[in-house]
Amino acid sequence: MKPNVTVTHNEEDQTFYASAQGYESELAYSRPSDTVIDFTHTFVDENLRGQGVGEALAVAGLQYARDQQLRIKTSCAFMKTYVERHPEYQDLQA
Repeated sequence: MKPNVTVTHNEEDQTFYASAQGYESELAYSRPSDTVIDFTHTFVDENLRGQGVGEALAVAGLQYARDQQLRIKTSCAFMKTYVERHPEYQDLQA
């Protein structure tokens, strides 16, 4: 069973945070330009791995990019693989 995941976005920290079962995970990014977001690092607490938390972070980050009309870069290996496996996000690539 997937945990109930709450994702919040802290623009000042340039990070999306996911909280579930008392554990926190994160998707960090940078903004190399006004039109580009680069997802640089994903961390999922070991107690939450394999439960869809990384996917929740990826979807939140990619939806933010789409909403803000940003092109994406995926320095983070997890995000690179996620975008490769989900063709609906490939149009966002810088």
